[in-house]
Amino acid sequence: MQKITGLTYLPNYITPEQHTQLLTQIDQATWDTTLKRRVQHYGYRYDYKARRVTADMQLGPLPTWLGRFAQQLTTDNHITAPPDQVIINEYLPGQGIAPHIDCEPCFGDKIFSLSLGSPTIMQFTHPAHSRQELLLEPRSLLIMTGSARYDWKHAIPARKSDHGTPRGRRVSLTLRKVIHR
Repeated sequence: MQKITGLTYLPNYITPEQHTQLLTQIDQATWDTTLKRRVQHYGYRYDYKARRVTADMQLGPLPTWLGRFAQQLTTDNHITAPPDQVIINEYLPGQGIAPHIDCEPCFGDKIFSLSLGSPTIMQFTHPAHSRQELLLEPRSLLIMTGSARYDWKHAIPARKSDHGTPRGRRVSLTLRKVIHR
């Protein structure tokens, strides 16, 4: 596999206890069911149709349980200021997300994705390169910056298994810093 510049994968970024605590907190919250998958928004709501975030979409500060994790990214020197926007996605077997680049004028130069629950394959595509795949294990953190953030599209294929391994429920936390204009 060709190295994707700006892509960092950190396995076992959180402990098994943190993993369980996060899933418990997430499952106690209300899910938005207007998409093909369930989502939760924190900090700011993201408008999927308009592909934008504006000041009037602010929902308030991150709840304490998410704020602690966002602050950990700063403590671990992955970012200088904690993310202020989180989207939590639930993927059941057969669900995915189309290839995309996170909104460039909306969010800063680093995108973080924490994987909970079942492992899954994320695909990366670039116009000048072939498609690449990365297995995202539970408790792993994916960081996209530079070329990985702006040039490569990422996706979760909508399928029930990855290379013959059945999928289970996967929950991802995508953490970003909103660009205030």
